[in-house]
Amino acid sequence: MSEAGSAATAQERAVTVDRWGHVLLMGLNRHAFNLAMIDQLAAAYYELEADDELRCGVLFAHGEHFTGDLDLAEVGPAIQEGRLELGPERRDPWRREGWWTTPVVAAVHGWWLTLTIELLLAADIRIAADNARFAQLEIKRGLYAFGGATVRLPQEASWGNAMRWLLTGDEYDAAEALRIGLVQEVVETGRELPRAIELAEAIAERSAPLGVRTALESAHRARREGEQAAFARLRPDMVALFGSEDGREGVMSFVEGREANFVGR
Repeated sequence: MSEAGSAATAQERAVTVDRWGHVLLMGLNRHAFNLAMIDQLAAAYYELEADDELRCGVLFAHGEHFTGDLDLAEVGPAIQEGRLELGPERRDPWRREGWWTTPVVAAVHGWWLTLTIELLLAADIRIAADNARFAQLEIKRGLYAFGGATVRLPQEASWGNAMRWLLTGDEYDAAEALRIGLVQEVVETGRELPRAIELAEAIAERSAPLGVRTALESAHRARREGEQAAFARLRPDMVALFGSEDGREGVMSFVEGREANFVGR
């Protein structure tokens, strides 16, 4: 991905999409989410889930801040009138439609508000710059967090921590986001994207794709169907993985004392 190519793309689109080996980089390039931005991000998430060559996604933003909020003047009427439907070859970026099979690492800096916090909650690993600021402002506008925060933030941060921020709309910083588990790491501002790419490449290049997918499925099953449903699948899943090409390669690489070469089969 050349710097000139990325800059040109960033000027032309609300969401930039670039491939970095087996990693898909998805960059937000507009301050507020309008219909075009939602559509373009949904198309990027579809590509991430549909292409078997892609093993991890990275969500980030261009500019001084991440992305602020909804463009209520444009999106509000679409919500009221029931017109906020995704078209073909689109996947919900807030991942409210069910399980996903490809992990996403999010990198956040500057302001991160409302629906963008819920994009963060829909990612699997979250990295924050030390200048990051968060606020779930919907409650101050007569609304509430409808992108998934009422479901996911209590799971991630505990009930009390979630209600503290969901019911007040107050601002909090990266240190508080780390304390409550909204983010997993806080790094120096400017290091958040390189760190997210580093983690994504570790998943995409050094982890077995079938193992990653099965681990995600198991965690989703436990959350949605309960522990016993997840426990019941552990042994048959392991049998299937041991019988796969990657499973055999993993065993041989261990025996031979070398790095494994996984192919996703």
